[in-house]
Amino acid sequence: MMSTRIAAETSLETHDVFNQSPPLEDYNLFASDRVLQESVAREGGEAARESLLAFGEKIGRAEVLDLGRQANSYLPVLKSFDRFGRRQDRVEFHPSYHELMTLSVEQGIHASPWEAAARGEKPGPGANVARQAALYMMVQVEPGHMCPITMTNASVPALLFQPSLADKWLPKITSRQYDASFAPMSEKMGVTLGMGMTEKQGGTDVRANTTTAEPAGSGGPGEEYLITGHKWFFSAPMCDAFLVLAQAPGGLSCFLMPRFLPDGSLNAIHIQRLKEKVGNRSNASSEVEFMRAHGWLIGEEGRGVRNIIEMATFTRLDCAVSSAGMMRQSLAQALHHCAHRRVFQKHLIDQPLMQNVLADLSLEVEASTALAFRVTRAFDRAGEDEAEAAYRRIMTPVAKYWNCKRAPGFAFEAMECLGGNGYVEEGVAGRLYREMPVNAIWEGSGNVMCLDVLRAMGREPEALDVVFAEFNAARGINAHYDAAFAKLKDGFADIGTLEPRARRVVEEMAKLAAAAQLLRYAPAEVSDTYCASRFGGESGDLYGALPVDAPVREIIERSMPSL
Repeated sequence: MMSTRIAAETSLETHDVFNQSPPLEDYNLFASDRVLQESVAREGGEAARESLLAFGEKIGRAEVLDLGRQANSYLPVLKSFDRFGRRQDRVEFHPSYHELMTLSVEQGIHASPWEAAARGEKPGPGANVARQAALYMMVQVEPGHMCPITMTNASVPALLFQPSLADKWLPKITSRQYDASFAPMSEKMGVTLGMGMTEKQGGTDVRANTTTAEPAGSGGPGEEYLITGHKWFFSAPMCDAFLVLAQAPGGLSCFLMPRFLPDGSLNAIHIQRLKEKVGNRSNASSEVEFMRAHGWLIGEEGRGVRNIIEMATFTRLDCAVSSAGMMRQSLAQALHHCAHRRVFQKHLIDQPLMQNVLADLSLEVEASTALAFRVTRAFDRAGEDEAEAAYRRIMTPVAKYWNCKRAPGFAFEAMECLGGNGYVEEGVAGRLYREMPVNAIWEGSGNVMCLDVLRAMGREPEALDVVFAEFNAARGINAHYDAAFAKLKDGFADIGTLEPRARRVVEEMAKLAAAAQLLRYAPAEVSDTYCASRFGGESGDLYGALPVDAPVREIIERSMPSL
């Protein structure tokens, strides 16, 4: 009897949970992020501050954060036929996915910069900065559902090449009412758009596409075509319409392909399967066949690449911003855990070596955020300022390349700060780690981004002068920066070797662009340490090798997520 009681008491004691960090929840994702607030104010989005504060409070609640877990635990399911054997090609999602979509659409992440265009007006100042700040926060809750959100926003500039289609679709695209019903556009309160570009034999080389489009009538801009072929990646197949590339008689062309035809019948978009992916699991990515599906031509035949480049410019910015946002959440999780977890009689955050790691990670997030929002400002001002338009053309692929390349390794290092707790499914760190690589692959891999930078410089040599002028404005503040800038300029003298050196060149451009922002606007302990570690040869290849005299406590304090 005595031994039974002792065993019971001992068993109870083993389940006394202590020295574990509490979950990071019920906090404001905007108010707790000093770097994001400063970036929004600096780059022209201050008018949206109250809206962003309210959104940050809403999505930081525990029940909303848990929607991200649910959407990645209960995955999309393909329903090819109804119970009577009729083809339907529908994808079922867990309710959490639709709740997340509702939050994002209500905030306008799907199309808010285009609301003015739907009214025939010019967008207000800072419209893209405000949208990107909301996206930066929402990917911290759940990034997978951002695929249809991002594509809907990016589809508009391509759709505007065909006013007859834009006039019809734009009011529903810019609606802030998410409508998950499987119904024709005319019956819905709001719609989302996707895209179908890549084919199994071509990938990035869309000019190798074999999908064909034949005119249903006379053909021409805005007219109906019949499309036959296959798409290897067809993301978010439950969108209401898609921008699709196909070979028309006049060459590779872009079409708007709706799920439902004007008479209410289903279009011949046959979903073959859903892709099983490393991450991005909440989002359905599919493989499809078009069996003489109906599409409407956007612009002239043969101008498909122009349309897609316009769309890709916007999706690439989203990749750069969302990578920075996911890095921020990875950092926030690491900082929060280390502030609560005790090891060797000290909190982890007070251990000198861990301080070095956390400060280094904090520098990376601040730099990636500064870079992404500086480029976002160029999107807001490009229509009225040619210098900003030139900056956008060069620096969008630069930012996309660097932020997306840095993100996976960053997520791994942040996960390691949590130890085993970071490597389990219940947490956030593992989900972010699996998600990070998709941004580097989607919308053009690293090599494609570097080649796009070189092509942009070749077409417009004066655009590089605009970028260098901005870099030059930060000279004289830090010797490491000045030396790195001089080295970059010297490297452009050897034009013949630029392509094989392109990754290194683009990396240096990204770091210099971020440093230029930090030197002008961030505290000296941040900017000087960043320059010393990234340009001065005083750091290693991995995080946690900052100079021994680096002001690590001040850097960490600036990045702490305040509850």
